[in-house]
Amino acid sequence: MELGSILRSAREAAGIGLREMARRTHFTASYLSLIETGRRPVNAEVVAAYERTLGRHAIAGGATADDGLGTVEWIRRVAGSDLSSGSLERLEAAVDDLAAAYPTTRPDHLLAQIDQYLGLAARMMDGRKTLTEYRRLVIAVGWMSLLAGTCQIDLGQPHAAAARLRLAREIADEAGHPEIAAWCLETSAWSRLIAADFPAAVELSRAAQTMAPATSSAFIQATAQEGRALARLGDTSGTYNALRRVARLVAALRVPDRPEHHFRYDPAKSDAYIATTLAWLGDPAAETYARHVLTELAANPSTRPRRIATANIDLGLALVAADKPDEAAHVTLAAVTSGRLVPSNYWRVTEVVAGIEHRDPPDAAGIRDAFRDLYPMS
Repeated sequence: MELGSILRSAREAAGIGLREMARRTHFTASYLSLIETGRRPVNAEVVAAYERTLGRHAIAGGATADDGLGTVEWIRRVAGSDLSSGSLERLEAAVDDLAAAYPTTRPDHLLAQIDQYLGLAARMMDGRKTLTEYRRLVIAVGWMSLLAGTCQIDLGQPHAAAARLRLAREIADEAGHPEIAAWCLETSAWSRLIAADFPAAVELSRAAQTMAPATSSAFIQATAQEGRALARLGDTSGTYNALRRVARLVAALRVPDRPEHHFRYDPAKSDAYIATTLAWLGDPAAETYARHVLTELAANPSTRPRRIATANIDLGLALVAADKPDEAAHVTLAAVTSGRLVPSNYWRVTEVVAGIEHRDPPDAAGIRDAFRDLYPMS
């Protein structure tokens, strides 16, 4: 929801007309109308006036459950920005908040928030700043462009994603930031994996490892991505070699302070990647890993809803290979009906359903029907 729309919804829910709101806040009705309809930017003074009149919780009620960051806090950060009074620090904090919101926020909603922040960053570029501040601002834009590209891959928009990733890579090169550059390559590898261009995915994953600082999150993720791509190519030896390298890197890794952060490797993510990789390789151990991942995620399902859905897909594929079509259909249907799949997951669902179809056509048809009903663009 747009920022002005949130304020308007809160006002209307309180039964207060625009003229009365103008009287209470000492702004003109015409000005508030421009704010509420998105024709003028929301500023900190207006947010504060609405909070005083309606109450902070009334405005918070206009935020959706998927907003991730908390819309009211987001309004306050954007509206109160000023490079001379700490807005650069707020922008950098917002980058981390956006990346941490990734696992639990719909990609279209997160992309809208990222674009709002990129607009703020563009305005900040016009202000006076030191060379150090300029580099920090550019790096923040690089991270946001990278995350925006990731969201667009999720949304099935590869061309738009590629443009975002090119921008992020150019920024990384300008700022001398090898970690952003490596993440751009790793994310491109993931996009090629989805497109079934497995040799390119391997090449990009290896290039990312060459670029990334040793033992960095980007290095670990790129190594895991290489293993997944090699599994799709049927390279058993190369796949197991990549898995062993990831295991060595993760063994000494501490849980980050924000494990949900998309660009900070969470050791718990390792088993999920192993489950996917082994399932694609056809290794029977995939079933054990997928069940373990689901058991671990069940302890706190609200923090990793999308990972639960993909773990069910991994388990479904492993169960198809183990000739357990009934259970495979059950867990795959759970993934489909979770409401947490995004377009970048669709091909994985169709792969499992195709495997079920050879063994249990009625169940496969039921999953296909549910999939088409819930995800009409699949």
